[in-house]
Amino acid sequence: MVLSQVFERFVQESPVSVMARAAMEHALAPAALDALFDEHAEQQYTRELLFSSVVDLMSVVVTKTQPSVNAAFQSVKHTLPVSLTALYNKLNGTEPGVVSALVRHTADRLAPVIEATKGRMPPRLAGMPMRILDGNHFAATERRLGVLRGSIAGPLPGHALVVLDPELMLAIHMIPCEDGHAQERSLTSEILARVGRGEVWMADRNFCTCLLLSGVVDRDAFYVIRQHANMQVISAGTLRKRGRTETGEVYEQRVTLAKIDGTTMAARRIVLRLNKPTRDGDTEMAILTNLSADVADAVTVAELYRGRWTLETMFQSLTQMLRGEIDALGYPRAALLGFGVALVTYNVLSTIQAALRAHFGVETVTNEVSGYYIANEIRITMRGMAIAVEPEVWDSYQTLRPAAFARELVRWASHARRGSFKKHPRATKKPVPKRTRFPDKTHVSTARLLKESREKSR
Repeated sequence: MVLSQVFERFVQESPVSVMARAAMEHALAPAALDALFDEHAEQQYTRELLFSSVVDLMSVVVTKTQPSVNAAFQSVKHTLPVSLTALYNKLNGTEPGVVSALVRHTADRLAPVIEATKGRMPPRLAGMPMRILDGNHFAATERRLGVLRGSIAGPLPGHALVVLDPELMLAIHMIPCEDGHAQERSLTSEILARVGRGEVWMADRNFCTCLLLSGVVDRDAFYVIRQHANMQVISAGTLRKRGRTETGEVYEQRVTLAKIDGTTMAARRIVLRLNKPTRDGDTEMAILTNLSADVADAVTVAELYRGRWTLETMFQSLTQMLRGEIDALGYPRAALLGFGVALVTYNVLSTIQAALRAHFGVETVTNEVSGYYIANEIRITMRGMAIAVEPEVWDSYQTLRPAAFARELVRWASHARRGSFKKHPRATKKPVPKRTRFPDKTHVSTARLLKESREKSR
């Protein structure tokens, strides 16, 4: 069959693009997305423009396949029954609860697939699921809205908390907030609603509050959270040296903390005295945890906290590989939807990398394969593949069982040319010299300077 030959040619030449399209179909089946919208939308309703169509359009913007929402609309407007104004009205009105449900839905769909590939990352603590929590405040948008045009200050469209499963490398929760000035800790009740029994939650000091720590304990879960300066310690034992890590010496002491109801709770305080100060000038950091020493000794806790940077890396990926923050979307709900779709796309890329880990090995893919080059390959191939391969070919992947879909992903991964996605770690930056030359000039000619340099070197 000609169609199967075309499909197999893409499998041979660009397997990651085939994996991406199939994973999108599996995670974002249109019927499931429209049902999800009907379930979680409180005020919005579907008249002509389906939620699945909105997500599909936004996905080509966040993957940088199209440069803007307007450009994406122009390319598909013959398939949509609405105007550009109606599209923007839909984006600007999409409720945060719908976006949160979208991220959760895709994580639920892709997690069993990653499990079935056997390409998950090694566990940090055996038998204890880890959750890494962090917040992302969106950068200022363009001043397109009437209320913003005279503003000198940068308009902030909101922020979001994200929960990462570091073994599956999936963003499993997004907690959106429309108020760009709201503190992360103001969303504590929504965080606690997502804490499950036996889970280990890691977060930075912005989340170190009595309410969050006591809430985690009350849910029979565990925390590994950097101590905030305002966190009250009622009593503390002797600080004892426990060893060292790559970054410094590790000490430990027992402390007593206050709970929100006025009672107290015991905790361990792990102090890491750093070899080099942090960007903020800190020479040591303190980490609070209720994990027992039998489960994780002091050095292990310090190493676990270092793993929190995995989520920082994810936020960086949303900036470099994807367009997680669309500066033209000034309305908070539209900005949150764009960020949510970027998280969904990140989860699809994580599923591809899990299949690659299953075939090539965890260490090889982690150390050698660049997610940036995978995303770039998908971006340049997807449009041509959409034209060449009939849409009906992808329909079967919407309902394929996780185990069967995982086998297909690993089979496709075997065709990937690993060298095409090789990481190129950046060398250590040279210190930037002070700019003292040519103080009386506005511009200089680079060609003349190079010529002078060559003449001097002779």
